[in-house]
This record gives sequence, structure tokens and C-alpha cells, in this order.
Amino acid sequence: MNKSRSIKQNVRPDALPNFRNLGVTLRILLISNGFALLQAILLANAWGDVPQRMMEIATMLTPILLASLLLLWAAQPWLNRLGYWRGALAVTALVLGLTLPTYYFGGEVYRPLGRDDAYFDAVRFMLISVLMCGILLLHFRWRSQVLTRALFDARLQVLRARIRPHFLFNSINAVLGIVRAQPKQAETALEDMADLFRMAMSEEDDLVPLRQEIKLCKQYIALEQLRIGDRMRADWHLQDVPDDALIPPLLLQPLLENAVYHGIERLPQGGCIDIVLRCSGDELHLNVKNPYTLRSNEPHQGNRVALSNIRERLDLLFDVEARYKVDSGKNYYSVEIVMPYVKEKTT
Repeated sequence: MNKSRSIKQNVRPDALPNFRNLGVTLRILLISNGFALLQAILLANAWGDVPQRMMEIATMLTPILLASLLLLWAAQPWLNRLGYWRGALAVTALVLGLTLPTYYFGGEVYRPLGRDDAYFDAVRFMLISVLMCGILLLHFRWRSQVLTRALFDARLQVLRARIRPHFLFNSINAVLGIVRAQPKQAETALEDMADLFRMAMSEEDDLVPLRQEIKLCKQYIALEQLRIGDRMRADWHLQDVPDDALIPPLLLQPLLENAVYHGIERLPQGGCIDIVLRCSGDELHLNVKNPYTLRSNEPHQGNRVALSNIRERLDLLFDVEARYKVDSGKNYYSVEIVMPYVKEKTT
């Protein structure tokens, strides 16, 4: 049975960070080296002594830090099965398990000649390792709590933007216009409307199957075509799109809505919306391009709201591993989203 990933299951406050995420790795490196620099400043006798102190600290920090990141990357599937506190204990134990061998096998690098109290140095390095683990885990736990609330707020914005009165009224009027002449098509349109609003009103998962989003978007396009008619076309290019890909819900549909309301609808001759979806290695590419005419007095507020919301949700879910690009010209508008290829779990 296929399961979507729920925010209650994956973006919970007491969740260990994903050590396979590039953003998490960068934060660990920056915070660790930041504290190393602070320690070097506190130990130095003068500003000129800071580089030497930093070099001494780095000789111990660098091998432990890089080895820890590598082992945590490999252990991520196992850590996902542990509770938060057991996982935090396992991470700390792993770092301690690397600190002691590094200290003892480092020889004179960490134990200068003439210094007899090696036991004190070993305990000190272990305490520093535990302190750094605690600081980093607290940072990621705090960030998870903040982002959970921010993601909830972002979803409320999606919900408010999704249920637009003019879309509802226009769709109802379009259905009323064909209900007698084309009752079957009117029935299909009403079913599409029900699916669209059911999706908007339901409790959303943080990631849903891409095929579900494509189906929803095709239903939305079909409803808009009832109103706009032959002036609007949609060309779908599904190039090597895997069936098990997951994306944030209602990610593609707002882009299509922008393409309709800020592009096709304002052109007397209408036009074609090109939707390109493809998978390249570990990345999923989504591109929506539509004809567009720039108006001098147009504030572009609709475009900015949709893109801002999409950017916020991508940042919350994928950090620096997701990106988007807006490209506009004299007669076109294009949005491309690149995000990690997340596979749907099967049980």
C-alpha cells in the first residue's frame, strides 16, 4: 500500500535532522567552525595568536567532524527508526566513539611532549564533543519547532489562495451554461470541482504523489477550458517522470492558475500553456511556461504571492536542495522548479 508523507509524521518538533540534507550539513559545518573560532579567540593571548589557536583546534575538529558527517549520512535510515531521545543518544555516542580514537591515535599532534596529563585532555575533548552535539541537536530541534509552525501558516495561505470566489463563481456559471446542452460534460465538471475543493479542504500531507497532482491539475485545466474555450490549450510533456515521485501538494496548480489568470485570459487570441515534467538523476524538474503580455500598470501581485508561497514551502521542506527560477520576456512567462526526487514509500 502506498502512503503519502504526513507533516505529523515527518516534520514533527522532536525529529532528528536529516543528515543527508545539504542544508543540514552546511549548518553543522558553519556552527561547528564558528564555535571553534570562538574558542580560539578565548584561548588566544593576542589577535596574532588566534590563527595558531584555530589551527590547533582544527587539527582535532576536522577529522572528527568529517568522519561524523559521513557515518551519520550512512546511518540515517537506522536513525529514522529511533525515537528522538534514543536517536540523540546514538548520535552523541557515535561522535564520542570517534573522538577517543582520534585523540589516542593522533599521537603528538594532540599530546605535546612534556605534557603528562593525557587523561585530562581526553576528558576535555570528550566534554567538548558532547557539548557541541548538544548545541547542534538543540539548534535543529528549535528550528524544527519554528518551521513546523511556519509550514502550517504556509499551508493556510495555500488554502486561502486556492479557494478563490471568482474561480468558484466562474466554474459554476460555466457549468450552468452547458448543463442542458451537455449534461454529461456538466456532470464531469461538477465532479472535477468536487475533487478540487476536497483537495483544498482536506488535511494536507507535506508530500503527495506527483500523479495525484497531475490529475488534479488536469481537472483544473478542464474546468477553465469550459469558461475560456478554444482560446486555451495545455500541452503536457511528461519526460521520464517516475511513477513513485512525491512533491508538495498544490505546488503545480497555483502555477497553472497564474498562467491562466495573468496570461491566457488577458490575451484576445489566447494561447498554450506548456507543462514540462522530467526527472534528471536525483532531481525532479517542473516547468510551466505561458504566453504573457506585460502591462505598464500591472502590479504582478498575484504572481508574487504564488511564487512567494511556493518558495517558502520549498525552503521549509527541502532547504537549499530545492530552487526555482522565474524567466519572463516580452511575450512569455516561465517558472521552473527543481527539487529532490523523493520516492514514495511502499509497504
